Formats: sequence, structure tokens, C-alpha cells
Amino acid sequence: MELTWHGHSTWHVSVGETSLVVDPFFDNPKTSATPEDVDDPDYVLLTHGHADHIADAGAFADATLVATPELTSYCQEEFGFEDAVGGMGMNLGGTVVCDDAHVTMVRADHTNGIMTEYDVDAGMPTGLLVSDGDPTDSGTTTFYHTGDTSLMSEMRDVVGAFLDPDAAAVPIGDHFTMGPQQAAIAVDWLGVDVAFPQHYDTFPPIEQDPADFVDAVAETGSEAEVTVLEADEPVSI
Repeated sequence: MELTWHGHSTWHVSVGETSLVVDPFFDNPKTSATPEDVDDPDYVLLTHGHADHIADAGAFADATLVATPELTSYCQEEFGFEDAVGGMGMNLGGTVVCDDAHVTMVRADHTNGIMTEYDVDAGMPTGLLVSDGDPTDSGTTTFYHTGDTSLMSEMRDVVGAFLDPDAAAVPIGDHFTMGPQQAAIAVDWLGVDVAFPQHYDTFPPIEQDPADFVDAVAETGSEAEVTVLEADEPVSI
């Protein structure tokens, strides 16, 4: 599985011959890429409907959308998506097959209203696990995009215990999500081999030194390797 972080919470994930983009928002200071630099992804995965996670979704409207039914409906009307998993999206606890990838949806603790001239209920905010096979099978490689979230016991009791991700991207920006210390506890609870910080340095309220996250993970006793990525550089897990 190949992962490319494009700043903030935007990722490009390749699983076999399948290409997936998660939370496309390229107007951030970490990346020099544009949506046009991502070659025709097969799927667009959205954790929730805030603008800094869906702003560039319309650039990929020819792809199949993976999101909650409420957010799927909004994106079909707003961005012109015609295809969605299951025809109507998916929901918490579900796993869908996306060609070579499996995508499992779990909860995130956050908000999810879309504030336009009329307020939109975009359903539950989510985290998404992308696997190269059935996520319950041993030997499967799984990447967990936590979405925007606070620390929650479900990371320990459900995701870590039963879905067993190998790598996780966790927000460290604080203010709107977890900060470095809570994110470090999440990494420890999840038991991942690799942790990536995300959702930081995009706006003044979420400016962070990722070295604080590295230190906080070490202080938990976690054996996870914290990898602070440069944007737009692919890494394999």
C-alpha cells in the first residue's frame, strides 16, 4: 500500500491497481500539488463535510464517492457525483469493497454541519480504514485515517482491539481536534506500527511543532514509529 500526504488531512492511497483520495483539500501550506496532479482516482473518501475536507471534492466527481448517506446526497447535489458506494453511501460499522481495497467506516468525535445559506446535516463524522483485503483477516495491511476527532475510547476498545490497523494518521493541531498529547494516547491505544501527524499548521489556531507529538508518543511507552512526512512524497506501508 502506498500513501501520499498532501497536507492537512488530504491523502492519496494506492492499493494494488486502485487509487483513492481522502478528504481532498489542496489549499493548504504544506502541499504544492493541485487536484490535477492526482491522476483520475477511482474513489473519493470523505470523513465529514467541513470545508477543509471536501473543498476540492468536485475536482474528482467522476470517481465513486465513499461517505455517509447524508454527505453523499449533499455532494451529489453540490459537486455532481453520480456514483456512490451502495448507490447511497455507507455508514458506521460497515465495510465496502472498492476494487482492490476494503474501506471500513468507524465513528469520530467531532461535528459535521455544513454552514451555507442553508444549514446541512451531513450525518455523523467518521474515521475510515483502508485495507488491502478483508480487515478481519490476519496479514491484511490497514491504514486508519482518523478524520477530525477528539480522543475516544473506541480507538482502544473497537478499532485497536478488533480492526488492528498497521498505520494511523491522527490530527495533532488541537483547538478543533486532538492536540499532540491526546493524539499520542490514541496511537498507544491503537497499537499501530506507524503513526503520521496530520491536520496541523494549516491555520493559525492549529500551528504545532510535530516534534512535540513525537516526544508525546515516546512518553506513552508506545513502540510506534512516528513519521513526520513531507507533503507530496509517497511512502509505503
